[in-house]
Amino acid sequence: MQFPEAVSFSMQTEVSSAYLSDLLVFIYQKYIVPLYRNFSNVRRWFTDGKEVLAFTFLDPRGSWYVDVEIIMGDPIEVKMTPSSNEVPQTIFKKLKDDLIIAVQLFEENVRKTTLYFAYVPHKGVVPEKVLAGRKKVLNRIFMGNMILFFVLFLALSYLAFLFFQENTPIVLVIVQFFIVLFADKIVGRMGDWPITAENPYVHILQYHIPPEEFEAFRQRYKRDQLIQMKREIYDETLAQGKPIDSYVAQEVFAKHGINIRPENLLTRTMNIYQTVKEAAGRFNMPVPKIMISNVIIPNAAATGPSPRFGLVLLTTGLLVQIDEEELLAVVAHEMSHVKSRDPLALFALVSIEYLLRVYVLWPLFFFFGFFYLFASFGVIYFIAKFFEARADLESAIKLGQPEILANALRKIGYRRIQYERMSSTRIGNWLGLDPHPPVSFRIERLENLKDPQKIRHPFIQSMKDCINGLLAELKI
Repeated sequence: MQFPEAVSFSMQTEVSSAYLSDLLVFIYQKYIVPLYRNFSNVRRWFTDGKEVLAFTFLDPRGSWYVDVEIIMGDPIEVKMTPSSNEVPQTIFKKLKDDLIIAVQLFEENVRKTTLYFAYVPHKGVVPEKVLAGRKKVLNRIFMGNMILFFVLFLALSYLAFLFFQENTPIVLVIVQFFIVLFADKIVGRMGDWPITAENPYVHILQYHIPPEEFEAFRQRYKRDQLIQMKREIYDETLAQGKPIDSYVAQEVFAKHGINIRPENLLTRTMNIYQTVKEAAGRFNMPVPKIMISNVIIPNAAATGPSPRFGLVLLTTGLLVQIDEEELLAVVAHEMSHVKSRDPLALFALVSIEYLLRVYVLWPLFFFFGFFYLFASFGVIYFIAKFFEARADLESAIKLGQPEILANALRKIGYRRIQYERMSSTRIGNWLGLDPHPPVSFRIERLENLKDPQKIRHPFIQSMKDCINGLLAELKI
């Protein structure tokens, strides 16, 4: 008799070990209890000093079940044992997605009461950006360069028309072309720290403030005081060539009247330059300029007209949320954009549509107005999805581990995954004004790649996959 094979995976978490027990309670209360009809045999115990939560996921028809064990540690280990070979593979994927989303939601809650200090040695102390306005700007940038292009077109058109009249469209395209040529310098100014071979590290210190203490902490310690603490920790460690030290941090906090819980304090050091250098090497291209933006939004962006003038912008929020292997996969995705000159290709696509609309298709625009714009932008954004899908493929091909990028996408896009599960939005996820394919599609596509090296034409394959993904939602 052949027994079914168990499926296992692991998850890194950004919270300290002191919160692992709370995480298990969160999974029970927010995932198992609301869907109690789907589960049975829920239990909890300790083994080898580690806490375990176990439960059984039931088939609604009673044909099979899956035993799940979640073992707390660093990393968190999950084992899923099916009752028979009849368990669909989609069930394992759903359980994995559900548990990763639950962990991310818990981390999101903890993040709301966490103090983050990020440093790059010899580059000064930069406060963490938390302003809503900055968040909106960064979100727009990270949604894709095209959105920025559209905004600039709209803003410049009024000014240009005053001076150039009928030649305004051509002038706008020329201006936009120069913006693309110098995009690495423009976007680079939005970062806080450059990363170089001589200065490759980012250091992060985080302290999880107990929820019951957070409101009093927030009222007592204002922004200037936190910056002062951050500066004092820097002066006692990195400024003297020493690593970030949790004991020094405790002393500085105590000096300001904060008696911290050592188990809630975490430090982390990442060699960002080495990661980007390795990704660039896989694409046989020079190391692009690297900038770090000190904001808790987890994201990455790449720009520049060519590999020689490329730039990668990473946020400290991304460095907190994913591990080093996942960061390498995300950076490799961005290297694909730079290597393939995607910013130039997207600029050409937008410009051609704009000039055709003004000089050739203006009757359609005149009669159909908003509907024409929605249709044309929808086509542009759908084509842009080919570039994003190609970047996913090339990251998988160059690194040979597509599942790592899939895990990173789960962590970064867990909110999006929840949204995409709503049946009424699935077609809109493909036809909406977003240059990225649905996150669920990207993850499933990566995890189904058995041998990425056999893909000869990533862009053509990405076109086919995106079109088939849309047709599948349209039931065609």
